[in-house]
Amino acid sequence: MARLIYTTNVSLDGFIEDPDGAFDFLPPGDDVFAAHTELMESIGTLVYGRRLYEKMSVWEVDPSFAARSPALAAFAAAFADTDKVVHSTTITQAPTARTRIERTFDADAVQRMKDAADRDLLVGGADLAGQALRAGLVDEVQLYVAPVSLGGGKPGLPTGIRLDLELLDQRRFANGVVLLGYRPRGA
Repeated sequence: MARLIYTTNVSLDGFIEDPDGAFDFLPPGDDVFAAHTELMESIGTLVYGRRLYEKMSVWEVDPSFAARSPALAAFAAAFADTDKVVHSTTITQAPTARTRIERTFDADAVQRMKDAADRDLLVGGADLAGQALRAGLVDEVQLYVAPVSLGGGKPGLPTGIRLDLELLDQRRFANGVVLLGYRPRGA
């Protein structure tokens, strides 16, 4: 059985977006980007919410992203080489290959994907990840914590539920970002 990993960039105070919806607070860093690429290369299926999918699909549909550097080309190739399941009630057609649209989140269907997969799955999008966390499907939470406090915005972890987490790993990057890897207790 494969693991379902939730990974996201968060501010020190736990937000993935500022109050205006911007998410450009993560300081640039080649080593952080390389870590994201390494994770993407290990993933077999991306389970995304609509908003994140729309932001990430440019890596496959806009060749100018990959043309900027070998590091960006590696990430774009890894993204394109991954199956994608997008949960959306509004998207009718996906611009990326290897993509299917699901209208609703079905915890049993995600569990069947995990059971059948030979490579890990990555859930992305805070709302969708919150549903997966509530359903007990998430095996690992990876938070890239940026050295900035936004003071508000969209939280990276779901509100209204308690999550007891066990620290698995930590890694500090040159730009001050810290990667914290956790396992939900009971996972």
